[in-house]
Amino acid sequence: MNNLNSILIEGNLVRDLEMRTTSNGTSVCTFSIASSRYFKQDSGMEKEVSYFNVESWAKLAENVVNYGHKGQGVRVVGRLKQERWHDRDGKAQSRVVIVAEHLEFRPEFVKAETEQEGETAGSEEAAGEALVPTF
Repeated sequence: MNNLNSILIEGNLVRDLEMRTTSNGTSVCTFSIASSRYFKQDSGMEKEVSYFNVESWAKLAENVVNYGHKGQGVRVVGRLKQERWHDRDGKAQSRVVIVAEHLEFRPEFVKAETEQEGETAGSEEAAGEALVPTF
């Protein structure tokens, strides 16, 4: 029986996505997510930002690299994986990465502009929603 290993995290992509292919031809996309947490402290509200490394594989990797970009909001469902290795000095190293099994992009809203610079079509509150894929 497998033990439970599941994570759900929301945040923003903090850098451009990196795509590579393994020696057997499988696509791998790696990226980082910044996730903010707000909490009340004596002096008021505090913000804590954590950064997480994520990797996606195969068709999910191809979809992520086609639709994702730096700054975009994402929700990732996946599992934790610990990587272990020895550095050049023989010292043991390790890190934990998130392996994405499902990914959703948050909607991005853009204001429609007319041909004249600075004017928006309709009310200033009107915004068009881009289609947001779920993988």
